[in-house]
Amino acid sequence: MSDSVDADADTNPNTNAGRSHHAGDDRPAGPPPDGAAALARAQVYGLLAATFDGDVETLASALADGTVARLADDLPVEIPTAPLERSDPSVEALRVGYDNLFAVPGPHYVPPFASAWADDPSESFESDSPYHEAGEAGELFGDPAAAAARSHAAAGFEPERGDGVPDHLAASFEFMRALCEREAALLAGDTGDETGRGTGATDGEAGDGADGADELAAVRRLQRETVGRLGWLDAFHEAVERADSAERLFAALARLTRVFVAWDARAGVAAV
Repeated sequence: MSDSVDADADTNPNTNAGRSHHAGDDRPAGPPPDGAAALARAQVYGLLAATFDGDVETLASALADGTVARLADDLPVEIPTAPLERSDPSVEALRVGYDNLFAVPGPHYVPPFASAWADDPSESFESDSPYHEAGEAGELFGDPAAAAARSHAAAGFEPERGDGVPDHLAASFEFMRALCEREAALLAGDTGDETGRGTGATDGEAGDGADGADELAAVRRLQRETVGRLGWLDAFHEAVERADSAERLFAALARLTRVFVAWDARAGVAAV
């Protein structure tokens, strides 16, 4: 993540995600042996995947029961919680807000996939899209999408979210959820993949007959690679702030997302 986001996450949040402080030390502890921290991270990534996939029913439920506001309070940077405190959110209003920002190109559209925020165009790319000029960065299915697809393939993972776009935020967060769930299972001594969706083995990475420690190392490497590709969340958050200047709900969610991923890059993934 960029320095600006990383600086936002200088203090470890005091949550129930299995973290603790050393006496007189601000460094985050690694996850406990039972994998509670990995499961807590998986739950957050699952919520973020639903949010940026337009699953407004799940988002509405998390807003109504206070889950989103509590998460914002637990993070190390002050996040305005007023837009997130909604006891009876309108599912239809959430759907309209999501579509205007993240689904339908228009004056308020903010693309939720990494390729749109790339600085350089892919070396080989052709598109007849009216929203992209050949030879410019920002293409759909660019190099970031190819990198994400390679990571998914290494884990045998097939995203169900993200509209088939590998570098879509929803697909990236869904992948992180699966990786964190797999980490928790491996920490608990479960070396089988009961999900049927991948991340139970890293074909071509750990190799045949690899033990749980090898697979755990491979899973954590994939986690580091995935959050490492999310540095564009800085610019994404700033764009959502500008586009969502009235309701502010998705602006607050984008800030929460940016801060959580930055924290996880330092205290979740890098701490193990």
